[in-house]
Amino acid sequence: MARGFLFALPFAIALAACQNADAANTHTIAAPVASAPAQETPGLKQAVFAGGCFWGVEAVFSHVKGVTSAVSGYHGGAANTAHYDDVGQGNTGHAEAVHVTYDPAQVRYDELLRIFFSVIIDPTQANGQGPDIGPQYRSALIPIGPEQDKAARAYLAQIAASGLWHGRIASKIEPLRQFYPAEKYHQDFAVLNPTHPYIAYWDVPKVAALKQMFPGEYKADFTRN
Repeated sequence: MARGFLFALPFAIALAACQNADAANTHTIAAPVASAPAQETPGLKQAVFAGGCFWGVEAVFSHVKGVTSAVSGYHGGAANTAHYDDVGQGNTGHAEAVHVTYDPAQVRYDELLRIFFSVIIDPTQANGQGPDIGPQYRSALIPIGPEQDKAARAYLAQIAASGLWHGRIASKIEPLRQFYPAEKYHQDFAVLNPTHPYIAYWDVPKVAALKQMFPGEYKADFTRN
């Protein structure tokens, strides 16, 4: 993939991904597709979402009421390749992903699905999101337990039948494997680097769309890791 600009960052590496901010912004904000309420037992739950660069996925979910944690990381590959430089090569099996902890009394899994597909990703883009191209940027749902699996499969079927997107739905459901948190400098990246060109161009509009489209779920505070 194109490396885009090499920006001055507060850590001594040049990030090879999540930064091609000069690419055309082709992300389309979609109207939310209705879903049947997920039946979830009380208590904190966990979910994993892969949707391109994890900075933006984390940024949006960290502004959702009821989300108590949103951790950027890697899912799908082995422990010894769960490192940014390795994952960026696109051959580890990992996807950049975000592990979300949430309270279903405030936000249900099906509501997280609506947010994910409405403002975070383009589900028709295969092996990439926006300017970030490669299998490490694929969009996928990783359900935790049969209730999430049922809801995820039903919602993918609903958006495929909705007609809101032109093209085949490329987002997949992947089996749960070990989630590996990303390096510390990736955590809370959007809130710590609000003027970073990638964040300003690609991710700030997604958070703004969350606030506009889901005012009942939006919170101004950022859930920090």
